[in-house]
Amino acid sequence: MAAHPLGVITMQPGASPHEQWMHMPPTLPGCPPGLEYLTMIDQILCHQQISLAEVFTGWETNNKYVVRNSMGQQVYYAFEETDVCMRMCCGKNREFTIHVVNNYNQEVMKIYRPFKCFAGCCWCAALDCCAHETFIEAPVGVPIGSVRQLPTGCTFDYAIRDAAGETQLIIDGPCLMCRCCADVEFPVYTKDKQMRVGCVTKQWGGLVKEMVTNADNFGITFPLDLDVKTKATLMGAMFLIDFMVFEDRNKNRH
Repeated sequence: MAAHPLGVITMQPGASPHEQWMHMPPTLPGCPPGLEYLTMIDQILCHQQISLAEVFTGWETNNKYVVRNSMGQQVYYAFEETDVCMRMCCGKNREFTIHVVNNYNQEVMKIYRPFKCFAGCCWCAALDCCAHETFIEAPVGVPIGSVRQLPTGCTFDYAIRDAAGETQLIIDGPCLMCRCCADVEFPVYTKDKQMRVGCVTKQWGGLVKEMVTNADNFGITFPLDLDVKTKATLMGAMFLIDFMVFEDRNKNRH
C-alpha cells in the first residue's frame, strides 16, 4: 500500500484559518512524540467530516475526522487510507489505515485494521480469523497497543491491550438494537469489570444527518492520569467501533 503524501499538505486539514488549535505541550519523558496532548486532557471529541461526493453519489470515500478537546480546540486530524476496491467491495469490514497528524502536519499515530474474511460475528470472535482488531503505533513503526473484539452474544465488547498483548481495559458495548435516536454509550471498565473508568459515546446527530450521511460524532472520556498509550489505544477502539457498528455503505444509496 502506498504511503500517503503528507508532504503535499500546506496547512492543517480540517481547520479553517480562524479555528482554534490546541498548543503543543512540551516534550515529556517516556511519552511518544506527539501524544503529549493526551496527557493534558480527560476527554476528546471526534467529528467525522461529511463527504458531499458520498452523499450525492453513494460512492464510499475515505473517512476524515477532526479531533478536538472539550474546549473545541483542534488536537489532531485523522484520515483513512484505503483503496477504492476495498471500500466498495468490503464496506465496513474493509482493511483500513488511519493516519493521525498533529496541527503541524506531523504523523504522530497510525491505526491499522487488517482484513479478515470471517470477521464480524460476535459469537465467533474467540477465533483469530473471526475477531476484528486494530493495532496502534506511536510513533509510526512502534506498537503501543491493540484493540480486539471479544466473543459475546449480541453486544459489541472489546479488550484494550498494551503492546505486549495484555488486557488493560474492557469496553462493554450495548446491543446493536439500542442505537436509534439517542446517544449510544460504550462504557469503559477496568479489566476485572469492577469499576467504570470512562466511556466511548457515539453522539446522535439528528434524524436528517443520520439518514442521509454516515458521518458520525464520537466522544471519549477517560481519567486524566490514565497512561497516555492507553488513551491513544482508546482512540483506536473508537475508530474500530465506528466502522463495525455505524459505518453503513448502503446508507447513501438512492
